[in-house]
Amino acid sequence: MSQKFTKEMVDDYADKLLIGLTEEENQMVLDEFEIIDKNIDLINEIPNIEKVEPMTHALDNFEANFREDVIEESIPIEDLLANCDDEDGQNVVVPRMVG
Repeated sequence: MSQKFTKEMVDDYADKLLIGLTEEENQMVLDEFEIIDKNIDLINEIPNIEKVEPMTHALDNFEANFREDVIEESIPIEDLLANCDDEDGQNVVVPRMVG
């Protein structure tokens, strides 16, 4: 069985991530980890699980079909910015939202 998460561990991780947790939120995280731990324990009980080869895709016969790259003429920047309310010749100018 894996190591159990404790209230102190959750509080420590929350502090390191700069997220404050209430007692209720801490308990919710502990309950979620308990569920995750139980599921991991169930998986570890599967006979010969260590012999199962990891999958790269959910379908065995998956094949990606990529289109061929085709170089096309770009739209002139002046045409792209023609309908903007405010632009600086290369970019759309928008109001500053952060600091």
